[in-house]
Amino acid sequence: MGKTGCLCCDCPTREISPISLRDEEEDERWQPLMDRSCTDVIALVIFILFWVGMFFIAAYSIAGGNAYRLAYGTDSYGNVCGMKNEKNANINLKSAGLDMTGRPYVFFMDLFNPADALEICVSKCPDQDLNSIQEVQEFAKNSSSSLCEYDVKQENILTAGQSHLGPCPSTPVKASTSFLNRCVPKDAPDFLVKFMAILNSYDIFYKVLSDVFQARAEIAGMCVLALVVALLMVALIRFVAGFVMWIFMGIVAVASIVGTALLWWTYATKNQEYYAVPENERLDENGKDVTAFLVYSIIATIATVVLLIVLIVMRKRVKLVVALFHEAGKVFMHTPLLVLQPLWTFIALALFFIYWTAVLVFLATAGEPTVDTSTGWVTYRDPEPVRYMWWYHVVGLIWTSEFFLACQQMVIAGAVTQVYFTRDKKQVSSPILKATGRLISYHLGSVAVGSFIIVLVKIPRLILTYIQAKLKDKENSCVQFTLKCCMCCLWCLENCLKYLNYNAYTVIAIEGTSFCTAARRAFLALVSNALRVVAINSVGDFVLFLGKLGVVAIVGAISLIIFRAPSEVERTDARLHYYAVPILVICVFAFFIAHCFLSVYEMVVDTLLLCFCEDCRINDGSPGREYYMDKSLLEFVENSSEALKNLDKKKKKETANANANEHVELKETMNSSSKADYV
Repeated sequence: MGKTGCLCCDCPTREISPISLRDEEEDERWQPLMDRSCTDVIALVIFILFWVGMFFIAAYSIAGGNAYRLAYGTDSYGNVCGMKNEKNANINLKSAGLDMTGRPYVFFMDLFNPADALEICVSKCPDQDLNSIQEVQEFAKNSSSSLCEYDVKQENILTAGQSHLGPCPSTPVKASTSFLNRCVPKDAPDFLVKFMAILNSYDIFYKVLSDVFQARAEIAGMCVLALVVALLMVALIRFVAGFVMWIFMGIVAVASIVGTALLWWTYATKNQEYYAVPENERLDENGKDVTAFLVYSIIATIATVVLLIVLIVMRKRVKLVVALFHEAGKVFMHTPLLVLQPLWTFIALALFFIYWTAVLVFLATAGEPTVDTSTGWVTYRDPEPVRYMWWYHVVGLIWTSEFFLACQQMVIAGAVTQVYFTRDKKQVSSPILKATGRLISYHLGSVAVGSFIIVLVKIPRLILTYIQAKLKDKENSCVQFTLKCCMCCLWCLENCLKYLNYNAYTVIAIEGTSFCTAARRAFLALVSNALRVVAINSVGDFVLFLGKLGVVAIVGAISLIIFRAPSEVERTDARLHYYAVPILVICVFAFFIAHCFLSVYEMVVDTLLLCFCEDCRINDGSPGREYYMDKSLLEFVENSSEALKNLDKKKKKETANANANEHVELKETMNSSSKADYV
């Protein structure tokens, strides 16, 4: 055979390889997972400097911001409601810097036009309609909550004057409710008020929330069950993947053939009926139907023939996918904690998002108070740097989130490659910890580069989404169509880059190269193994999707048994109004839990494919260049029989050497014992 590559014509031979990743001398001394050095150091330095800027924004926001102003609201004089305020030297207003401890709610002099109305802090929102100034005064006496300016006494309310600018509100004053410490009219058309009305009334939405709250224990228990079922599904897929894949391909082939046959049968029937009618009585519509079905039948026939050819050609690749699924199961046996990697990533992302949101709140309230000369009220204006900090903070959210996700992918790729490129699998120890150590020690810069590339695609998508929202009510359909096409292209580009990034991380985990070099090598490897990639991303993803649906079906069925209501008169669980609500919530959570675990399985399979391609490209099975792959994958290599013979010879030689060493050690021990007895 010579030095040949993989079978199926998509892993090229070493002599004519157009994608040689190194020269022959470098291949001869190739050792995976060895000779590490720091990669993309400049990118790591830039990322660290970027986070120095993030910390500066956080410090600036905390020092100059007031989160209580956003949470509790302020009046027109800069006082935070519900708190004791200090006098600001820049604000020379008599009503500024007051103690509002007993006034937690913001009241607008004009409830239906709050933007242009005077705002004050009150101890109670008006809970009834006040149709006259006398009723406003009566409300102040009964509730000890004056709706007029702070310097207006109760006995002077009748003569103080009414306006949306104060000192007393214009009547009628509608009954209001508190939302985020703001007095909002109950019958206002604002969507927030409608939302509050839904929450405050005993309607469907309230019942739904009530059902979720009442069934919170069962929902938590079912989520744990979904976790267990997802783990079992991960273990089960390695055994049923082959069966499901072949059944799926058979169904597709049979459905295509049957569909084509039905189209031809319909064409023949309509054609016979058309020509059975005298020529002068034939309708043009019937003739067009016959022609249309003829065209459909020809197209379906061509598509079916192409599909059958593709299935025949893909047969070998599908067998490889089945073998890779089986090998992925073995990887999880060596590294069972690999399935928990999404959990640690979720915790890290949750903590970062809490930090990012807190800084965002302070940044939103970092404006300096100034007196508006036209109204005499206090307004907050953002300094010029804050406007740029908003964009910087948003980029930080995207880049850091992608960085954490990339770290997870790098750890998974590193752990899988260590298991694959360890000849004696019994010697595999702590692959996840070692992969994490290599990531932190050498490859954080490469992760920063890969995550930043995704940022460069996501930011234009966000900008286009913002523009589309602004132009939503416009009637220019051409602009809308162009924006949607651009967003669709960017979405496709983003997904392609994410897939390429992960394979680049795999190359980095194997060889320790920089990101750009690894991305180039990964791209060339994927292109040269395009059919295998298609098989994994089509048939393999379909099997994983069935696994997700299986988890949802099992958990949903058990939930149905728990919450089932045999009749409307007598419910199994009398606490619930709609027993389908917690079942739906449980199914949604079950799907996301299954997606997290099975997505790890998918990444493991993708990593194994790239490891397999690199293994059969570099090695040829000859002595000194044995394959790292297991025997189950050797059948997909042309010189598999020769490689197996060499592997058996090596094992026999190692066994013979081990026996000889044991014999020598035993002989030396006996000689030393004999000498001791003689002495």
